Amino acid sequence: MDAPQRSLMVNPRRYRFKMEEQNVPQLRFPEFVDSLSNTRLGRISKFSKGKGISKSDVSSNGLDCIRYGELYTTYAELIDETISKTDLNPNQLVISEENDLIIPASGETAVDIATASCVKRSGIALGGDINIVKSEEDSRFLAYYLNGKKRNDIARYAQGSSVIHLYSTQLKLIRLNLPTVKEQQKIASFLSAVDKKIEQLTRKKKLLEEYKKGVMQKLFPQPGEQHPELRFKDVNGEDFPDWEVKRLGEIADRITNKNTENKYSFVLTNSATQGIVSQTDYFDKDIANQNNLDGYYIVEQDDFVYNPRISVHAPVGPIKRNTLETGVMSPLYSVFRFSEDSIDYFESFFETTVWHKHMHSVANYGARHDRMNITVDDFMSLPIPFPNEKERDKITYFLNELNLKIHSSKKELGSMLVFKKGLLQQMFV
Repeated sequence: MDAPQRSLMVNPRRYRFKMEEQNVPQLRFPEFVDSLSNTRLGRISKFSKGKGISKSDVSSNGLDCIRYGELYTTYAELIDETISKTDLNPNQLVISEENDLIIPASGETAVDIATASCVKRSGIALGGDINIVKSEEDSRFLAYYLNGKKRNDIARYAQGSSVIHLYSTQLKLIRLNLPTVKEQQKIASFLSAVDKKIEQLTRKKKLLEEYKKGVMQKLFPQPGEQHPELRFKDVNGEDFPDWEVKRLGEIADRITNKNTENKYSFVLTNSATQGIVSQTDYFDKDIANQNNLDGYYIVEQDDFVYNPRISVHAPVGPIKRNTLETGVMSPLYSVFRFSEDSIDYFESFFETTVWHKHMHSVANYGARHDRMNITVDDFMSLPIPFPNEKERDKITYFLNELNLKIHSSKKELGSMLVFKKGLLQQMFV
C-alpha cells in the first residue's frame, strides 16, 4: 500500500475523529486541534472571468489554455499541464496566476458546473465562461474542499434550464469552514500525493490496455495473410503447424431456439463496451415486455451474440460472449455457439478488428446507416483464423495472463478512487 493510503488507513488511531457538529472534520491530522473558522467564499476571495477562446482558436502551438468545457470533462482538482493551446495574442487573453481557483461559469447540467480546480502555475490562458477566484487561502485546499464537501452547494446555486450558469454573486454565498493555512497546506499536499498515485495507476492501466490492443493485432493474421506477425513455439522450440482458415459456419452453429414457453425472463443486451449484460442493469429499466418474450432467442452461457448496431466503439457492431446465466435476447441479434473448444481463443479474436474487413465487404449499405445489414449466409461465412489446438492454448494463456494484469490494475485504481472519495468527505466540514 502506498504511503498516503497507509498513513490514514493503517494507523487511524494517530488521527483525531470528531463529529461535524463540533466544527471539526471526522478525519484530521493529530497536530491540529483548533476549531475551524466559519466564513463565506466571498469574504476571502476576489472574482473575475476568463475571456473567450473558441474551438477555432485552439492550435497545436502557442500558449497553454483552458476552456470551460474541459474543466468538468478532463481536469481534476489540480491543473499543471493543459490539453489545449492557442495562438491568440496573449495581450487579448486573461492569463492565470499561480494558485488561481477556477470554476465553470456555464455548462449543460448543474453537475457539470459543480467542480473546481486550482491552476498550479501562471501563464495559462483562461477561456470564457470560467469564474476565476483569487484568495489568500490555499487554493489547492479550496479545490479539494469544494469538490468534496460543497458540490451540492455549488450545484444548488446554478441557474438556467437548457444552459446552466453560475455567477460570482452566487459563488460568494458558499459557506466554508476553514482551518489555518498551515493545516490547509498539509491537507492539500496529502491529497495531491493521493492524486499522484491515481495518476500513476491510471497510466499503468492505459499502457496495459494499449499493449494488449497492439499485441492482439499481431497475434492474429491480417486479412490475406496466412500467419500472424507473432507466433509461439512448441515445447521443443519448433514452429507449430501452418494455420488454417475456417468459416464461422464450419465451427459454430447458429442458435435460433426461441423462448416459446416463456421459461426464461432474464433479458440480455449486447453492449459494445460492457459485453453481454442484463438489460435492466444496462438501461436502468426493463425495455422488453416481460409478458411477450416468447419470440426472443434463448442465449446460454458461452454462446456468442452479434449486435448489428454500429457505434464509435464497434464500427461493424460488437460480437460478445455470454458469461452470465442463460437468458433471452431480441431476435434482432444473431446468436451462435462454437462446436470447437478454445472458447477463450475465439472471444479474443472478436476483440480484434481483423474480422471487420469481411463485414464491410458483405454489408448492404442501402440499409439504415446505424446498423449493419448482413445476410445470415454472409455472416456465417466469416473467415476465422484457425491454428493448431496447442497454439490456440498458448495464445489463450498469454492473453488471459495479460487480462489478469489489466483487471488487477483496474481494481487497484478503483480502490484508490474510493479511498480518495472517502477522504474528500471526511477531511472537510
